[in-house]
Amino acid sequence: MRVEKLAELMKKRGFDGALISPGSNFYYLTGIRIHEAGERPTLLAVNPEGDFRILAPSLYENVIQNAPVMFWRDGENPYAKLATIAHELGISDGKVLIENTMRADWLIELSRTIRMNPYPLSLVMRELRIRKDRDEIRLMEKAAKVVDDVFEEILSWDLVGMKERELALRIEIEIRERSDGISFEPIVASGENGANPHHEPSERKLGKGDMVILDYGAKWKGYCSDITRTIALGEPDERLVRIYEVVWEAQERAFQAVREGIQAGEIDAMARKTIEEAGYGKYFTHRTGHGLGLDVHEEPYIGPGEETVLENGMTFTIEPGIYVPGLGGVRIEDDVVVERRGRKLTKAERELIIL
Repeated sequence: MRVEKLAELMKKRGFDGALISPGSNFYYLTGIRIHEAGERPTLLAVNPEGDFRILAPSLYENVIQNAPVMFWRDGENPYAKLATIAHELGISDGKVLIENTMRADWLIELSRTIRMNPYPLSLVMRELRIRKDRDEIRLMEKAAKVVDDVFEEILSWDLVGMKERELALRIEIEIRERSDGISFEPIVASGENGANPHHEPSERKLGKGDMVILDYGAKWKGYCSDITRTIALGEPDERLVRIYEVVWEAQERAFQAVREGIQAGEIDAMARKTIEEAGYGKYFTHRTGHGLGLDVHEEPYIGPGEETVLENGMTFTIEPGIYVPGLGGVRIEDDVVVERRGRKLTKAERELIIL
């Protein structure tokens, strides 16, 4: 079990326990998905011997089964029950790993209830999750196939005159109909809005000559995909066509550099050098990519100076972009897995498509 692997690493590194709130790590370790715990404390407690308990509100009595769990009802003090669990597992008065994304109010109450020296859970979970096994990669392939298919669907729509927000909603509906849901809110950035890498879709209508950045992702059984394509609605500005060629080349060179044993920063450097040599260096304002898995952003990060050495099973995006204020932007993104060399999970057309 994955909990046992966590316990082995905790023992090896001298940690006395872990307290994990709902999220991707909770799901990775237990297979139990808690969609929204809200203000009600819900925690997985694990000790270095591999013993674990779940503390959960009674709302989840029909969800959490076949696992050691202590439920609490509204009106009861969940932290008192957690103190009992901590005592049973022997994780008080020591070095305790805490979920990085735990709510601050939970953490404050925990620190009042349990004597501990807290450390971020990512110190250990990184080693467990950064390499995907064959089953995980198959799930990511399915999520990638969904976004490829949605891109083909988008190309069949009459996009001119459609609002960015309307197109983003239609993309989300298509994803939800084909998968377990979106991995993040879709980005649709048209015309000059394309100069903002994380543009929030607006009321702007797509027009003839626009370059349109489409960035969206799907989830399949918890695992994410993330794709970006930039298309043109009619003949675009020649400057943007040139920018597209540069971004395409930067992404291709970065992808070709992927191999087991190379540092993540070298992949970023390959894309960055291509863009800088073309004279657009100051318009490439973000890292080349990010890890992908149960979270849409996780390790390894493909950015300047990143020293993580790529290994088989690591999955990440390659997504260089150029963003020129007042003109627009271009980004091309694919999901990649390391299998000695790189293999693309997303396969939608990358050549400039003019509709």
